Amino acid sequence: MQATHRARLQIHFCVLLWGFTAILGKLISLPALPLVWWRMLLVTLALLLMPRVWRGLHAMPARLRWAYAGIGVLVSLHWLTFYAAIKLANASVGATCIALGPVFLAFVEPWIAKRRFDPRELLIGVAVVPGVAMVVGGVPTDMRLGIAVGVLSALFVALFGSLNKRLVEHGDPLTVTCIELGTGTIFLTLLAPLLPHTGSAFLPPDAHDSVLLLALAFGCTLLPFTLALVALRHMSAFGTQMVTNLEPVYAIVLAMLLLGEQRQLDGWFYAGVAVILAAVFTHPLLHRVRRGPRQTELLGTTESHNMVD
Repeated sequence: MQATHRARLQIHFCVLLWGFTAILGKLISLPALPLVWWRMLLVTLALLLMPRVWRGLHAMPARLRWAYAGIGVLVSLHWLTFYAAIKLANASVGATCIALGPVFLAFVEPWIAKRRFDPRELLIGVAVVPGVAMVVGGVPTDMRLGIAVGVLSALFVALFGSLNKRLVEHGDPLTVTCIELGTGTIFLTLLAPLLPHTGSAFLPPDAHDSVLLLALAFGCTLLPFTLALVALRHMSAFGTQMVTNLEPVYAIVLAMLLLGEQRQLDGWFYAGVAVILAAVFTHPLLHRVRRGPRQTELLGTTESHNMVD
């Protein structure tokens, strides 16, 4: 029980750190693409210093490496659209849109996993529609493009999360993360010339942004990922999923405390957030009822990519 209690506290700490990703994304002055590029590059370089990662790369079949590389492209698109939503709107809006990830997952996972669609999961999608409508009505008009981009980001979460669930047992988690983020870095490098920005997008950031990027890469990515892997040895996937669902809650509260974003949003926004989060918390409950409490369930989260039980 002591180990389980400690693990639960660790997961809450990890989710709190992931909640800071939206805050840091707003505070970093870089546009979305170079912000994500530097974050992925820093984490990849750190992972490449680990002998365990190199051993995992050598042991992994080429076909599996290519599969993880494809997922890495989706991860990079998720982060790119997530931070673009924050730049176009604010951290609260970006975090709220990410809460739609499990809703999309209810529709995407049956298609990718080739299982029958569960009608109960349709209820989640129906229930979240009024919440989204209230969120849209509760933000200024100039932020609504950010909502659209954020919803696209949530769709990417569902896609790469479902694919990771299918393949996660076939590779070491740190090795898989290195492949996915490394591929994402390469993909964004190739994508950059096609996007409307200046050619100096990947120049070294200034001192202020550099400090925040290091905090984002190591304090909000590598550290919680490692702690979560340890904690998952003592927690069920269901219990962990219920905690990770709090990530948008932490992000919105932090945005209110640190950025004062409650002044930009009205009551309809927060009412819509409550409806969306109610649907998000219902999703794992439905899965538990369908599969039974003893059935092991894979877990894919926004920030950890391939954290599993």
